[in-house]
Amino acid sequence: MASKTYKIGVVGNRDAILPFRLIGFQTFPVTEATEAVNTLRRLSREDFAIIYLTEDMAAEIPETLAYYDKQVLPAIILIPTHKGVMGLGQRRIRKNVEKAVGQDIL
Repeated sequence: MASKTYKIGVVGNRDAILPFRLIGFQTFPVTEATEAVNTLRRLSREDFAIIYLTEDMAAEIPETLAYYDKQVLPAIILIPTHKGVMGLGQRRIRKNVEKAVGQDIL
């Protein structure tokens, strides 16, 4: 049986995601929330197992993130931008760890 190959993508502000292209990830620059939602939908259908999303875009699409939180794939991981950390990614990790182990260990 052949194994399936999954991809890693990065979605967000062009300046913030450019370094990821240098290390071989596929990047998808977006400037508006609707673009981000449409890109996430497309990538989820195209075998992207991990999608890094900038915190500034994530802040604009909480309903979409909530939907993907209930799915096995893709895993959406929030990353800060060059403008600084908003703390959204850290809160998501804390919430997921608490859900997995039953308490906040971080």
